[in-house]
Amino acid sequence: MCAALLCVWTAMAQYGSSEVRVLVSPDRSDWTYQVGEKCTFTIRVLKAQNFLQDDVTIDYELGPEMYPVEKKTGVALKNGELKLKSALDVPGFLRCKVKAHVNGRTYEGLGTAAYSPQQIQPACQLPEDFTEYWASTLAEARKTPLNATMKLWPERCTHVDNVYKVSFQTKAGGGRYYGILTVPKAEGKYPAILKLPPAGIRKYTGYKDLAEQGAITFEIGIHGIPVDLPEEVYNNLMGGALANYQYDNFGNKDEYYFKRVILGCLRAVDFIYTIDEFDKERIGIIGGSQGGALTLATAALEPRIKYISLRYPAMCDMTGYVYDRAGGWPHVFKKPDEPALGTKIEGSKYYDAVNFARFIKIPGYYTWGYNDNVCPPTSTFSAYNVIKADKVLKLFLDSSHWLYPEELDAMEQWMLEKLNVK
Repeated sequence: MCAALLCVWTAMAQYGSSEVRVLVSPDRSDWTYQVGEKCTFTIRVLKAQNFLQDDVTIDYELGPEMYPVEKKTGVALKNGELKLKSALDVPGFLRCKVKAHVNGRTYEGLGTAAYSPQQIQPACQLPEDFTEYWASTLAEARKTPLNATMKLWPERCTHVDNVYKVSFQTKAGGGRYYGILTVPKAEGKYPAILKLPPAGIRKYTGYKDLAEQGAITFEIGIHGIPVDLPEEVYNNLMGGALANYQYDNFGNKDEYYFKRVILGCLRAVDFIYTIDEFDKERIGIIGGSQGGALTLATAALEPRIKYISLRYPAMCDMTGYVYDRAGGWPHVFKKPDEPALGTKIEGSKYYDAVNFARFIKIPGYYTWGYNDNVCPPTSTFSAYNVIKADKVLKLFLDSSHWLYPEELDAMEQWMLEKLNVK
């Protein structure tokens, strides 16, 4: 099972289902500091939200995210609390991660303080031939006809929308992409929203929430397999043929798994432009995590896209680890003895979301939290800070690699307003 998904599910379960909560709170309401300023983390262990637990011990790690410099075990809380002070002398994120031991069980919590986050710059460098490489790669792929198929999915249709199973060709010899298209039944021209998926292998049923509000939506998978198969098929692929797909030929710019993936996302845009009901002046992309990285890549390479809305993008500043700072999922460079390091660094530059972000020219909505442990905020700010286009950043400070309902609502509503969906 994909490691990123396991982290997401673990975080969600830990946050929502434990009677005991471990709170790690910076001493400023915005969790943000200037370089060199002290941050005081207050650690508390609560039961039933109100009752401080003072008969517990904790283990903690403190330091730059992914690089703790202070580690202690078996620390007793005094009156149910512990305060720790530290600081950073460079822009980045200071993280305090805690494990509390209560009645034979272990509970986790963390807090993350930002230090001059708007000043974070990426470690990743832009290859001189980056734009030429992707322009020629896409031009070659577009020589292959889409040969698209659309099959009505009656059991998913509603009184306001038709739902279709779609497939199309990505490139010569590159297999097919599959997705779910939803189109309003009423006559007229509608904006379109392309939804790009997070990491993993799964089935899809369509992006119906936004479709029912008056938009064409197209939700795609990236693995070249139909998206409506029995669940056991995806489970078997996730543990078998597609296990750890994110590492397949990593560092080889011509053979990396995501080359075909990015081309498929771009051809999905080509497909949307064949839909009769589509208003060709109104199109946006939504995605999160892996889908956030793909959103940046697609918008950077496809000038017809008008708006993007994304959360905690993956694949940002992946080489950060080479310079002893947090890098983005899939964390390939976290091991310092990575074989063929130089070659992999050079190849990764063609897929790093930072380099796609440099070419974003359209308005975008971005959202994430400081506690993200899959797509660390050092990596996401590395991409965000190089974007010169109009941009909105909405922070949900204590969220990790999961969404509050308000967070999802906000990013979707921003997109609907920009596309003039009434």
